[in-house]
Amino acid sequence: MDKLIIKRTIRSNAGITAADFLVSETGLSKVKVKDAMNKGAFWIKKKKGGMKRLRGATAALRPGDVIEFYYDERLLAIKPPGAECLSDQRHYSAWYKPAGLMAQGTMYGDHCSLMRQAELFIGNSREVFLVHRLDREASGVMLIAHSREAAAKLSELFQKNLILKKYRVVVMGDLMGKCQKGTIDLPLDGKTALTGYEVESYDPASNTSTADVTIKTGRLHQIRRHFDMIGFPVIGDPKYGKGNKNNDGMKLVAYALEFICPFSRKEVRFEHRD
Repeated sequence: MDKLIIKRTIRSNAGITAADFLVSETGLSKVKVKDAMNKGAFWIKKKKGGMKRLRGATAALRPGDVIEFYYDERLLAIKPPGAECLSDQRHYSAWYKPAGLMAQGTMYGDHCSLMRQAELFIGNSREVFLVHRLDREASGVMLIAHSREAAAKLSELFQKNLILKKYRVVVMGDLMGKCQKGTIDLPLDGKTALTGYEVESYDPASNTSTADVTIKTGRLHQIRRHFDMIGFPVIGDPKYGKGNKNNDGMKLVAYALEFICPFSRKEVRFEHRD
């Protein structure tokens, strides 16, 4: 059984454990059920509140509980790359997310996400809130809030473009020959999109250019789409561009974040260099 979805409202069997219920409903072994639950594939809704992940295999189910189970054997078998905590500022923490790691999980699980790794690192002493995103294929610095107040303050900084996000890309072609420093202002999805760049170098042997990039808007896949639109797709991008694919991953790194900390009121910079 490679993939299945179970949605049930518990009518009887009061007191049966979540794991035993799933074993009886799916035919999966208890080992597989427990592994899937631990990795975030099981959801429960009590009479009050919304859907929440339930990892405790021995938790008792009660009449009226609404449960959902999303099983994907291929996804559960993935061993995700490990994230690195760059700085713990108590109210929030800065992390390096490697390429291949999602920012947050899906209904099928969260063990391949930065959020889950941060939860395990922080423990039960503080909450974990995602305040911005980074493409799964990209690597880079991300912030995670540890209170609703911190999440609100950091989200406001992102919304008002008060956080300077610095990226480094390797693109196909001689970008320096086109324009060493410029701004791509092509609209995306009918909205204004601004991507500034400055070319650092051009390598004739590989026909690739390395550039520092900043963005003043946050459209979906903005950097990747913009460079592809002007004829210089990001090397290793699995979705955009032609002739730019490789086996080493996408050459797009969000290497630094700079902003005025909303708690200390001091300028902070979090950086990671590969």
